[in-house]
Amino acid sequence: MKKFIQKAIEKLGKMDTDQIGALIGQISDENELLDMVLESMTDGIVVTDGQNRVILYNKSAERLLHFTGDVLESALWEAVSNRDLAGFFFQKLLSQEKVADREFTLGSDAVRIFSVSILPLVRAGSVQGNLVHVEDVTERRSREARLRRAESLASLTTLAAGVAHEIKNPLGSMGIHLQLIQKKIGGKSRVDPRTIGSHLDVIGEEVDRLNRIVVDFLFAVKPMDTRLEEGDINLVIQELLEFVRPEMDQAGVRIESSLSPKVPLLRIDARFIKQALLNLIKNAVAAMPEGGTLRVETRRADGEALVRVSDTGTGIPDEIMDKIFEPYFTTKPFGTGLGLTIVFKIVKEHFGDISVSSRVGEGTTVALSLPIPQKEKILIDYNGGGA
Repeated sequence: MKKFIQKAIEKLGKMDTDQIGALIGQISDENELLDMVLESMTDGIVVTDGQNRVILYNKSAERLLHFTGDVLESALWEAVSNRDLAGFFFQKLLSQEKVADREFTLGSDAVRIFSVSILPLVRAGSVQGNLVHVEDVTERRSREARLRRAESLASLTTLAAGVAHEIKNPLGSMGIHLQLIQKKIGGKSRVDPRTIGSHLDVIGEEVDRLNRIVVDFLFAVKPMDTRLEEGDINLVIQELLEFVRPEMDQAGVRIESSLSPKVPLLRIDARFIKQALLNLIKNAVAAMPEGGTLRVETRRADGEALVRVSDTGTGIPDEIMDKIFEPYFTTKPFGTGLGLTIVFKIVKEHFGDISVSSRVGEGTTVALSLPIPQKEKILIDYNGGGA
């Protein structure tokens, strides 16, 4: 449409009255169509000029933002009744900062959750205004919360069944050895400690095993107190590798690392990232009983930071690949089966993802992808009309 209008303006001096009237009618029809589309949207749309004054808005924006007074030609923060929103618009619009999906909880009786985004409009390389998008996400967040509760309940049920199964074995073993101790005591006033020492050692080992089961269970079910701060993932990995190096040397495992300097600072909780990587390293070492190579690498790709932990161990058979993240699934004789479950939980708390690739007899690679904070401004090319 824009190109058509430009061509028509160029020929305006050669057009007669009827042609000009037809052109104005066509432009009017086009504007009415755009206005109808705008007013039919359930999301709020507000357009401001270079001085942050409102020049266009739809009914949904008026309903969601509760405008007061004269809206047009007023600064957006002056037209909004809510103080939190007004302060937010004042800060972000003046700084010409791009904002994506910032959520606000508004209302005293019927609480609603709004998602607000701001996109600067650019013409000829300079910001000429802003597009503000407001969406009511109350129902969506409610559905997500219900889904999370259902998933949490299902996971808790699985974990509870798993921990009950795991606890039965050490308790059974402790019961047997207590009976043997009782039999050897047999009402005697004195007992040679050597005759019951082995039984007490087994009971002590089983108590430690029960403690590990309970600690891992609590870690898996309790909400994580993650404190995401800007941190250097490469530095975290270097510190962890230095920590485990003596153990790796003893196990005959050679460490290789390739940490890319192109990976920027990430929003991470270094404590939990170390815990996740340590669990992966322990799994890798367990898969290389005769020794081998542990390789840890980082790189940047498609707006994400990738962390790969690879081993040259026994690999994971295809038939159990789908089960490795299930709670209490383990191929180790004395494993709790929560190692990868905990890794998965930590990665999700960092808004990341995890994937595993493996070949039997060749080794396994676990890849963690963590989001890179988006600080760059994303601008909309604005040319004063539709495309």
